[in-house]
Parts: sequence; structure tokens; C-alpha cells
Amino acid sequence: MSRPLRWLARVLTALALLGPAGAGAAVWAVRASFPQVSGTLAVDGLTGRVTVHRDAYGIPHIYADSARDLFLAQGYVHAQDRFFEMDLRRHATAGRLSEMFGAATVDQDKAVRTMGWRRVAEQELPLLDEQTRLHLEAYAEGVNSWLERSGGALSRSLEYGVLKLVAPGYEPEPWTPVDSLSWLKAMAWDLRSNLSDEIGRALAATRLPRERVEQLWPGYPFDLHRPIVTRGAVTGGRFDQSREPQESVPAPDPAALTRAAEAMRAVPSLMGDPAGGSGIGSNSWVVSGRHTASGKPLLANDPHLAAGVPSVWYQAGLHCRSKSAECPFDVTGFTFSGTPGVIIGRNDRIAWGFTNLGPDVADLYLEKVKDDSYLLMGEWKPLEKRTETIRVAGGDPVVLTVRHTMHGPLVSDVMGDARGALAGAGRADGERADAVALKWTALEPGRSADAVFALNAAQDWNDFRAAASLFDVPAQNLVYADVDGNIGYQAPGRIPVRVRGDGTWPVPGWTGEYAWQGTIPFDELPSLYNPPEGHIVTANNAVIDPERYPPVLTKDWAYGYRAQRISERLRAALAEGPVDAAAMAALQSDTHNGFARFLVPALLELQVAGPAGRARELLRDWDGSQGAGSAPAAYFNAVWRHLLLETFGDELPEGARPGGGDRWFEVVRVLLQRAGDPFWDDVRTDVRETRDDMLRRALALAYDELDARLGPEPGAWRWGELHTLTLVHGSLGTSGIAPVEWLFNRGPFRVGGSDDAVDATGWDVQEGYAVSWLPSMRMVVDLADPDGSRWINLTGASGHAFHDHYADQAPLWAAGKTVPMRTGEEAVREAAVDTLTLVPPGGQGPVRGDRDHHGGVRR
Repeated sequence: MSRPLRWLARVLTALALLGPAGAGAAVWAVRASFPQVSGTLAVDGLTGRVTVHRDAYGIPHIYADSARDLFLAQGYVHAQDRFFEMDLRRHATAGRLSEMFGAATVDQDKAVRTMGWRRVAEQELPLLDEQTRLHLEAYAEGVNSWLERSGGALSRSLEYGVLKLVAPGYEPEPWTPVDSLSWLKAMAWDLRSNLSDEIGRALAATRLPRERVEQLWPGYPFDLHRPIVTRGAVTGGRFDQSREPQESVPAPDPAALTRAAEAMRAVPSLMGDPAGGSGIGSNSWVVSGRHTASGKPLLANDPHLAAGVPSVWYQAGLHCRSKSAECPFDVTGFTFSGTPGVIIGRNDRIAWGFTNLGPDVADLYLEKVKDDSYLLMGEWKPLEKRTETIRVAGGDPVVLTVRHTMHGPLVSDVMGDARGALAGAGRADGERADAVALKWTALEPGRSADAVFALNAAQDWNDFRAAASLFDVPAQNLVYADVDGNIGYQAPGRIPVRVRGDGTWPVPGWTGEYAWQGTIPFDELPSLYNPPEGHIVTANNAVIDPERYPPVLTKDWAYGYRAQRISERLRAALAEGPVDAAAMAALQSDTHNGFARFLVPALLELQVAGPAGRARELLRDWDGSQGAGSAPAAYFNAVWRHLLLETFGDELPEGARPGGGDRWFEVVRVLLQRAGDPFWDDVRTDVRETRDDMLRRALALAYDELDARLGPEPGAWRWGELHTLTLVHGSLGTSGIAPVEWLFNRGPFRVGGSDDAVDATGWDVQEGYAVSWLPSMRMVVDLADPDGSRWINLTGASGHAFHDHYADQAPLWAAGKTVPMRTGEEAVREAAVDTLTLVPPGGQGPVRGDRDHHGGVRR
């Protein structure tokens, strides 16, 4: 523990010992940053009056007469509730965390500086549409208006008070449009598709021959799980859902690829994927009005991101009082603090949702480097170099030299695991590599910011597709519905076409044979509009069968367990009659384990004696549901955990070992049919184990663990006792100081679900059963009723610890409940608990100092 943080712990202890006086000081410190949410406030830069209605959960709906005032007010309101989160994000995306937190974050800063996220954002700004730049500037002006009047550290947030003890000279800088754009790079990093799989293959190749590595990344089971798009083909330069391919497209012959190992854990995961890219998923589906009780479409979405407080999302409504070409927004949904506009939601005409498409948009190139040169096609080329200086709170600056080849930055210069695993690449290729370069579409400037505002203003399918065409990175599955009854799906994104190779393994950069030769044209990307099935499901499953679609989107999809479950339940529900929003919300809470039907029969066939045999009886009549109160789910998941640990822990290196999830479902499903496969053998023993030996071992170890943790009676075991959710603060929640963590963290909550249930509460078998990623929000939009939709956030609107809305939605989220998602002005006004009027300086109405809702005045 650092000396300043030790002093903080002592201060907190002293306040507790002081009794009422200490408590009063603590209450003042906590409430000093609570924002004014009613009355009237003067805000610099406004040209007219803005009204902010907040409901019982503190969710704001903002009404303005111009787009400039609308986004300026959004910046102000975001800053009121979440400025520390915003400030943290921009430092992370700029590689400047060490200015706030000292030497502990230097490695993270080195990794981000090497990739140059902020440099790319700076290049993007002049490429954007003029209106987008104006929206970004207005938003920044609103943030800075709040910042200028925010006062001292504790008046901004409790975190700044703590931070003063670590970095006493730190003061937040004014917000800029580039700060907002940089956040899109963090989105792209955490949704970066198969890079972790590419790394995992290379790591596994340091211990295993290629053919055994390939067993651990099986192909998508198209015979068991449907892709998103089941019809259509590219014809005449366009994807046409009514056409069929002229002939079967053969799978490409895999080229001889080399391996390099890279573990990029140093890079901060701001959307928060602890699984290194493989844990990011989502569910979305849309049902045509001809199958709904209202006669209009229903759209459901729940993106799966890391657990944390505050939530990555911020709910809001943005409304032009009178829609026009100059002010075309009437949109409600989930926003990112630090970025203007709505990311996922609905407007007065359409609704949309996202899941991660997961295209292969990043490649690792092995490079031969000598001094300041790298080898390319027989010639030594000069490395590009730049120098970065990282300022460190409480320490000396760190100077970093970033080196580039034609493929991208040499990430192995700053990520030690990359250097350590290069031997695996040499083993596979027969040639020595010295460094690893990263080529990634997000390191090229794009126009994704334009796409956000175009989506917010879109009025129909054509507008929606035009907006989607601007969405360069991160590429997402986009589902669509509108008030006219139409539904659709579009795959967007800048997806590379490779001269050679399929992107699944690191490749030699020195040959010049594995270059990119452009991207897949947008018009050729898969799309659906009013398919005859009347519904569309996306859950990170394969977009389309390569037998009908030659371009390689990726080889590393999720394996379709969630998507298949959603599709099966939807088809069953639709066969019984029209569905409603409540049925969609219930489906979002489905906890069924799709792998149980493969593993449980194998377990029941075994001859097992003793207490493990008695515990196994829990599974005999189990329906596969994984509610928090389920005893069978507790035992099944413990068996699954120990099966993976025991089967693969003996041969795979750290970083390639199983974390769980549906790739491992598929690996083990195939292995269950091969009782003598070498993976079943534990190479650490003198005997040769088979499948049944490892299944018995898993049953016994699982019983022993649950006996020790939950008691000897299997019927009393509960999944929620193991599978708990703790909401951890993004920066101070893992300080190691109990009083600090108590201030900012919330939980634990006992929850159901599991990795690849529809209710995807993910956990890592290497760590235990605690939830590490989850549905970060849930939304069900009913296009028949502007005020009939439902939503829930993981935590709450506020980023201020101990505020009423810091985590008030968390218990509802944990219980699978939602709250009204109002969009009509009358309903918003009637539900308002607080109304704040923002006016230009000197404008109408009394102007007071910023007043918190408990009555404390500050200026």
C-alpha cells in the first residue's frame, strides 16, 4: 500500500472514531459533489432555455430548441453525474493514467501510447461531417461549463478527494472533442474480435503440435446452431437476401501460418472485458409486428460487458422541442458518458440494438528486426520511430520509444509476454522472429462518430443503412425495427480482405504474402429486411454459412448456444400465438445451460460410488435452469469447472487455459465422443487416463469443494451462494484498502445464469464462480407504444458514491426486473421527480449557485 493511501485509511478510521462530528464531516464530503437537479442554473454557451426532467431513478430527459443546446446540455448533465468516470476514460484512452495514479499504471500507458489511440482520434476529427464536429464541440462546451463552476476536488466527486492523497497536484483539464472520439477506440479495443483467440493459439502452440491446437478451436457447428442470416448471396456487387449462391463455395485451404504469443492484458479494458476480448458478447433479437400482440415490432437487446460501478452505460433522452432539419433528434436510450448522442435505443420512428459481430479486424505480424530496421521481402527497411513521455504522479517521467513497421506498432516492445512466447512461433515456422506488430482497423482514422448521430436521426430502413455504412469500428451486428412494422439486420464495419491466410494465426510479416488488400464493400455485407421467419436473432453466433458467402468475416464466432436457445424459445412462443414485451423480457432472464444436454448424460452413465454419486442424483431430473436458488446448477457448474481444470491444466500454458464459455462447450462436446483422446490423459501421472476417469475425478473434486464451502448436504447447495456479483469501482475498487473499497464498491448480489445462458453472467473457471461479465443493461422496445418500452441499467445514473442513484437499479437488475422507458413528452413530464431549467447567463429565471438536491449550496 502506498504511503498516501495508508494515510487515507487512517483518516477514515479517525473519522469513524470521532463519532457524530466525524460522521458530519464524512456526510459533507460525500454530498459535496451531488448535483443540482431542480430549479434554475445558468450554463455558459447556451443560446436558449433547456429543460431537464429526471424520473424516480434520476434518468434525465433533455429538451432544447437547437441541436447545439441539446448536446451542450447533455455534456453538462453527463459531467454533473459522471465526470470522474469521463476523466478516467480520457486518461486511459490517451495513455495518461499514470498522471492520476502513479507508477502502478505505467505499463497500461505504455501499451496505449504504443497503439496511439488518441493520435488516431486526432486524425479522425477533421474527417468528420461538419455537423458532427459541431455536436462534439457543443458537448465539450457543456462539460467545461460544469467543470469551471465545479469548485475543488470534493465538489467534483469523492474520488477526487481520494486522488488528492495520491496525486496532490492533479487538476482536470478542459474537455475536448478528441476526448470524446478517443472513447470509440476503447470500444473498438474491447470489442476487437478474435485477437485473443489468435494469441491463444500461438500460446498453445508453445506446448502442443498444431493439429492438437486446432482441436481447441473447433469449427462453428452449423449443423446444430443456426447462423444469423440463413438466406441470400452476393450478386452484382451487392448482398441480395432473395438470391442463392450459384455453387458451393469450398472452404479455403489453410496456408502454413506461424505462431506468436501475445498477451495484451496491460491494455485497460474500459468496456471491461476480463476475458481479454473473448468475454464480450451480447444478445439482440427483433420480432415482426405480425407476431406481436400490439401488431408492431418488438426489439430486445442486452450487451454483455464487465461488471463495475458506475455502469458503462448512462440512460438519457435527447429531444428537440420541434424537430427540423437543423434539430432532428427525438431519441431515448443508452449513452456513454463522455460522448454525445445515444448509442443504443429508439427515436420517434425506429429502434436499434447492437451485438458484437466479432469480425477479424486485427492481425499479429511476426517481424525480423535488426537494430533500427525490419526485414520486408528481402530488404531491410527503416523502422518508424516516435518518442512518448509519460508523466507519473509522485515519480519521474518515463520516456517511451514507439517503433513501427509497415504493418503497425511493435507491441512486443511494451508487452513482455509477447517477447517471451516468440519461441512458439519459431517452433512452428522454423524461422526466428524478433518482434510482434499489430495491424488493426481501429488504428486507421474513420467516421464512426458520424454514424452515431446518423442513427439517432434515422427515420427509416434506408436512413438506418446509410448510418450503418459509416460505422467503421467496432463492427457490430445491428438489428432494426420501425413504427411501420418493418424489421431488419445489417452487418457493418471495415473488414479486411487478406491476400493470404484467414486471420486465425499470427503470420510472418517479412514475406509480404499476408498483406491486406482492401475491405469488404458495405453493399456486400450480409443484410436482412423483413425475412419470412418474422424474427431475427443475433447473439455473437456466426453471421452466415461460408458455403453461401465467400468473404471471410472471421473463423472465431461464439458457438451459437445462446442464439439457438433464443431462437428455439421464440419459435415455440410464436407457435402459441402473439408475443408481447413481457415475454421478451422473460426471455432475457432465461438461465438454461445449453451444454447440460451433452454433459449430463455422460455423467449419469458412469459407475460412481460415495458422496459424489449421491450428489450426482441432483442432475438426473434437472431441466438445465441455473437460477440463483438451484442446487443442481451449483453442482453442475462445479463439475464443469473441475473438468476443464483437470483435463487441460496439465498441458496448456497460462493464457491458453480454459476460462469456460461456449468454445469449451464445443471442445468438450467433441471430446466426449472420443474416450481415448490424448487430452483426457493427465500427463502429470504415471497412468493413462481416459474420458471416464476425468469425468469421475471432476464429480469427486466438485463434491469435495462444495462440501467444504456449502456443507455436506447436496440438496441445500445453492448456485447463487457461489455465483455472486460484486460491483467494483473502475479505479479505486481494487485498492486493497477495505475502507476505500467500502466507499465505492457495492454487493455482493446472488445471481443466476452462467457464461452462455441467455442470462449471460460470465465467470472464469480459473478464478472461481464470481461474476466477471454480464448483461450490462437490458432493453425491450415496443414500437406500438412510445411509453410501453422497458429498460434497466446495471447500477444507476449517478457516479457519486452514496447518491440515491449510484446503484439503485442494481437490485432490480439482479432480480431480472426492468423499469419504464418513457419517450413521449407528456409521460416524461408526468413521471418527473425533479426538473432543472438551464438558461444562458443573464437569461430568464433566477440563477442560483449549483445546489445539491439535499439543499446544500455551493458556488
